[in-house]
Amino acid sequence: MSPQSDSLMAGGDAGRPVPALYDRTAALARMIVPPAAAQLLLRLALAVPFWRSGLLKWDGFLRLGDTAVLLFTEEFRLHLPGGPYPLPAPALMAFLAGTVEIAAPVLLVLGLGTRLAALALLLMTGVVQLVVPDGWPVHLTWAALALGLIVWGPGGLSCDALLRRCLPGGRSPRRPD
Repeated sequence: MSPQSDSLMAGGDAGRPVPALYDRTAALARMIVPPAAAQLLLRLALAVPFWRSGLLKWDGFLRLGDTAVLLFTEEFRLHLPGGPYPLPAPALMAFLAGTVEIAAPVLLVLGLGTRLAALALLLMTGVVQLVVPDGWPVHLTWAALALGLIVWGPGGLSCDALLRRCLPGGRSPRRPD
């Protein structure tokens, strides 16, 4: 066997420039932007569009605006095979959408219940895709942000991480969670 194949079998990086370059690039990226900061940015990027949309639905505390109910009643349609179909219970759907669009972004910014908040927005993104099928490039971005938070968690700059460290039985995260 050649020295190169011996090194490959032993798990070394000799003769493997691509993995070595990848490892060095990843280490450099983590030095420039720590994973906790990147996860904070993911949380903010997902929170902003939903927060802004949620603000447009309310005229006061727990009082939906007339425009929101009108949109859910007259304009929004589910684009399913054989459709489009009107939304069921439009006033309730407007209330639920407005509530999730305010509550989930607040939770994301705080990093509190992050995975559940991201899951709620992922499900909402699926419904929005059914209502606005041509918006898939933006919806795909929202889904990617939500999935990243569901899989990798909120990061160290979050209430979730603080609670995990402070509560009895909590643990210090070893992964960017």
